[in-house]
Amino acid sequence: MKKKNLLIITTGGTIAMKYDEVFGIIQNDEMSDYLLNFPQIRNVADIDVMEFTNIPSPYISPEIMFKLAKLVEEKIIEYDGVIITHGTDTLEETAYLLDLVLTTRKPVVLTAAMRSGTDLGLDGPRNIVGAVRVASAEQARNKGVLVVMNDEIDSARDVVKTDTGKTNSFISLSYGPLGIIDPDKVIFFRDSVINEKIPTDSLETNIDLIRCVCGMDDRYINCSLSNNAKALVIEAFGRGNVPPSLIPALKKALEKNVIVVAVSRSYTGRVLPEYGYEGGGKYLQKMGVILGGDLRGHKMRIKLMVLFGKYNNPDLVRKYLLNSND
Repeated sequence: MKKKNLLIITTGGTIAMKYDEVFGIIQNDEMSDYLLNFPQIRNVADIDVMEFTNIPSPYISPEIMFKLAKLVEEKIIEYDGVIITHGTDTLEETAYLLDLVLTTRKPVVLTAAMRSGTDLGLDGPRNIVGAVRVASAEQARNKGVLVVMNDEIDSARDVVKTDTGKTNSFISLSYGPLGIIDPDKVIFFRDSVINEKIPTDSLETNIDLIRCVCGMDDRYINCSLSNNAKALVIEAFGRGNVPPSLIPALKKALEKNVIVVAVSRSYTGRVLPEYGYEGGGKYLQKMGVILGGDLRGHKMRIKLMVLFGKYNNPDLVRKYLLNSND
């Protein structure tokens, strides 16, 4: 079988870092040369390497993610698939933004490392080989943006970073991986049923995420409103319940036509309009708060950035959300 022609785009992150005795783990400029001379991936596919940026992943902003999406959109025309090396801290947000805005059927695979290139038992090389193998697999077409870590294949929508240091940190908690990478072949178990595409030429980043904690007041909501946030994502308790102290500010937001979406701060499960007390999910829904289904808060924020970038109209965004979060 003819080898696939793939592009690896590097963005920095731990996978491209090494240990320095004075500064600790820092950026390393050798990533592109390393990949160009990495025989294990050369045996799998024909590879080109392009550096997009070389920064720690906490430095990755939504604007940078969107520029990366536009680059992938441009470059993938010339290749059978694209692999992106990325830092782990913001990988799931980058992956989800790409998943929403890219319309290509070709494989787009993100990978990373939990350990730097000078750590004992480094995981970066194995993850890169796995990502190249997945991007080379015919079954990876039409799967949306994929994340490959620790010999598992996950969907960009569902995967989350669950641990600060373990190599098996990236997991799809609710639904499990789409597949695995075995020594002899790439195996897909299932497809992801939810495959939203929201192509857009711009992004609206003035979207805030506020996490509920016991005894909180409304200062963060009021701060968002004073800074003209287009929408608020509220990480509520359980099924989508908030302290009653937030209700006046949430009503003020809705009166200003600011979209408010409630998701759960729990790690799995959907929000539902079950509780009718003040601040309960049913109460919030009657107020006009949108219940965000099973999407986690940081990804709902990304989705709203994309939706406002596309429509720039809160009424259209509201209609879209009400018809997509069932």
